[in-house]
Amino acid sequence: MDVDPAALQIPHRVSARALDWLESVRSCFALDADLPVHEIDGPSLKALSELALAAGMVIREAVAAPEEARKAQSLMDFAWQQFREGDVLYELQRHTPAATHCTEIYSFFAATGYRHARLEQLLEHLVGMRAARVPEHVPNRQLAVVAAVRRIGLPDHSDLEELIGRTWLGGMPEPWMLDAFNGYGITHTVFHLTDWSAEPGRLPGKLQHYLRAWLPAWVEVFAETRGWDLLGELLAVGMCLEEPMFFPAVWEQVAQAQRADGMLPNGVTRPPDDAVLAFRNHHHPTIVAVVAGTLTASRALTVAAGMPA
Repeated sequence: MDVDPAALQIPHRVSARALDWLESVRSCFALDADLPVHEIDGPSLKALSELALAAGMVIREAVAAPEEARKAQSLMDFAWQQFREGDVLYELQRHTPAATHCTEIYSFFAATGYRHARLEQLLEHLVGMRAARVPEHVPNRQLAVVAAVRRIGLPDHSDLEELIGRTWLGGMPEPWMLDAFNGYGITHTVFHLTDWSAEPGRLPGKLQHYLRAWLPAWVEVFAETRGWDLLGELLAVGMCLEEPMFFPAVWEQVAQAQRADGMLPNGVTRPPDDAVLAFRNHHHPTIVAVVAGTLTASRALTVAAGMPA
């Protein structure tokens, strides 16, 4: 597989600039310290967990420059402190024992070495219950829980093959039937199965073949429509295959869309100039840019070095 090193410097630059923007608006991710834990809203928890995911990917892949690595570690520490070193998640899980989002959020920290013993004891108890086998989630969300449990190191009793078969991707539908909603379903099915490209071999061979056939067309569509958020996720999917698929020309388009301050717009609404005002609608595609750019740079270096992709 030939990789143009010059072309693939672009994803690294996009990721570094996006990380700069996240650092500049870190206060926007802060949880409301005056609220009781059970009153913290879902979007705030989601945004902070995604910040931890992005920082964790930079730390895990270890391809960032020293200053970028420092920022990622600082953001990870900030997110952990906002969760009061896991106490917030522990209290939330106790308040709503049937909920799974605390497991998912905590797994990003556990994978990077941040642990909370009481929460893990509680989660180990909960995942062993009958209720854990029948959550009313869409299939790709169930895969998210399976991935989180595996990441933390807890036992899992799920029928993975059956879960995969119930996802949109697992059914390998006619590719022209893809819409944005199912596009996100595809990307997250792949992310959860491969642990964000760490284990590409966990993605079944028939799905690898299906994605290799149709991912280029989907990338082209969302590049034409300037859907930068979903496009970034599809670019990350290409890094989750055993033979990664690089799209250097598309990365040039992403770099052109990125603002000078590092923020990547969502492609739907026009962002205000003020970064704090832009946060609500545009932090997610910027987080995606960090993740996709980091994974692309990492796999490109692996391929260039002649190592197994």
